[in-house]
Amino acid sequence: MDRERLDKWCERGILALVLGILVFGPLATGAVRTLEFLIIQGLALGVVLLWGLRFWLNPRPQLLWPPICWVVLAFTGYAIARYLPADIEYVARQELIRILVYAVLFFAILNNLHRQESVQIITFTLIFLAMAISFYAIYQFITDSDRVWHFIKPYPHRGSGTYISPNHLAGFLEMLLPLGLAYTLAGRQRPVTKVLLGYASLVIVAGIGVTVSRGSWVASGLTLLLFFGLLAWRRNYRLPALVLLAVLVIGSNYFITRSYYLQERFPLTLATINVETDTRFEVWDATVRMWKDHFWWGVGPGHFDYCFRPYRPDDIQLRPDRAHNEYLNALADWGLVGTLVVASAWVLLYLGVFKTWKHVRKPENDFATRSSNRFAFVLGAALGLLALLLHSFVDFNMHIPANAILAVSLMAMLTSHLRFATERHWASVRLPGKGVAAAVLLAGFAYLGWQECRRGNEYVWLERAARAPSFSRAQIAALERAFIVEPMNFETSYALGEAYRVQSWQGNDDYVDLANKAMEWFARAMKLNPQDGYNYLRYGMCLDWIGRQTESEPYFEQAEALDPNGYFTLANIGWHYVQLGNYAAAKPWFERSRRLQWKDNPIAISYLEIVNRKLVENAASNEVFPKEKGVK
Repeated sequence: MDRERLDKWCERGILALVLGILVFGPLATGAVRTLEFLIIQGLALGVVLLWGLRFWLNPRPQLLWPPICWVVLAFTGYAIARYLPADIEYVARQELIRILVYAVLFFAILNNLHRQESVQIITFTLIFLAMAISFYAIYQFITDSDRVWHFIKPYPHRGSGTYISPNHLAGFLEMLLPLGLAYTLAGRQRPVTKVLLGYASLVIVAGIGVTVSRGSWVASGLTLLLFFGLLAWRRNYRLPALVLLAVLVIGSNYFITRSYYLQERFPLTLATINVETDTRFEVWDATVRMWKDHFWWGVGPGHFDYCFRPYRPDDIQLRPDRAHNEYLNALADWGLVGTLVVASAWVLLYLGVFKTWKHVRKPENDFATRSSNRFAFVLGAALGLLALLLHSFVDFNMHIPANAILAVSLMAMLTSHLRFATERHWASVRLPGKGVAAAVLLAGFAYLGWQECRRGNEYVWLERAARAPSFSRAQIAALERAFIVEPMNFETSYALGEAYRVQSWQGNDDYVDLANKAMEWFARAMKLNPQDGYNYLRYGMCLDWIGRQTESEPYFEQAEALDPNGYFTLANIGWHYVQLGNYAAAKPWFERSRRLQWKDNPIAISYLEIVNRKLVENAASNEVFPKEKGVK
């Protein structure tokens, strides 16, 4: 087989792997879990390998390198630099791996899949995938199903398709809706294909509707207004655009007015919007305070959720996971410097769109060839990404791997259309450059491959631990094996400490030895994640349990400093004072814990009753046996 044919098969292999990633991610609940992302990471390794082969098969390879590539490269370097001094190495490394995978896919798609045939295959596959997932979401909505495959979703009466969260399904669909409409109205396709694309687009609209995601409704609505406005501005597309707009408006109105649930949803939304808005605003306010304390560089890659507790408002007792605002989340995690680098990439992307625009659209008087697949893709992809940017003000779709990869892929294919505007972004790669490129690809392959094996091995042992009886010796053995594989995972260390602590509290003869083992694991977790107050909390509880109460006070104080408004932390500090027999000091801790979480707070509820009873008994005892003057 000659080099040219082998190179062509490598290109097809890259296309197949990229399609596998783009299709698998949304079907696998957004690839948010460890196993699903490991599969995507493995497919990305295949892309790197085939790309490296193409470099050496082609005697004179060329790189398409527009200005945005320098920004992507700069942010990747910035992510590596921020990873090295991160407080929580394990969390920062997982975030870095995601960024490396996204960067690899961006460069690989830009330089290997820029031909129109590849772009069209990817685009059509995604549009019809979105249609299929929308059908599933509509089924969930109509039947009031709470299942996503075999999982139970915590969002009743809303369609989420193959995602757990309806908002994230909406983020996926809103990026593809303008593409489907653009190819329907402006693409050069056969009539049957256009009918199918138009039908798929209408189903996607319905899919966005049944998510009941208000953020996506607003983002999609504004994007569609711009979409139809741009097409109506041109004489060739005016009538079809207005007809399709009328169909969408009439269909949406019919859907809303005939849906009993949606009619009930709107009054409920109006009645509860103040509470929901206040809650989200409180998270945003805490995020802004976090960013101001780490203005330039941020708290660290992926650190937002772990650094949130010191800034926690009274009304937010659950872990927020993300800031529900991508812009504030970026400022908190990456600081002003990192956020400006990311923002510059988007600016360069749309500057490239403006530059490409006049080169991909057909002249107004060219009736025979007025349709253009290039124009359809540029219009649809640019507006799909705009919808994501608008939705990002109230959600975190870029932290869902499947949606982030879709956005990165659209950005890469959109950037590749710059070659129709100018040839000056092509760079010939000679022998020294091939060596450098091969070294970079080899280093990326080696690092991601090593991390793939390491995380996969850890995942196996953690799954075994999850299947073992809670706090049993079998679970401890599996957790210890997982920690040997990945000694930087603070959650494994904490889980081991908890297992030994629970065994110690069974009160057997070896309870002191078990408590000391628990404290060893909690101490390791403190070093691996200095932001988690629960490690200090449990360490202090172990000291109280084995009779070393005089040593435990600093640990409870540190736990409070790291989570001053956490109901669980405050309840356990109250427990500490109960162990000291200081019921008067314990009472305000339990009372405040109950004010923060008045239900599902068993520690504060049960111990507050005990404390009140003890205080009453002590008061009665003092009345029966009053102390004489001068007697201590």
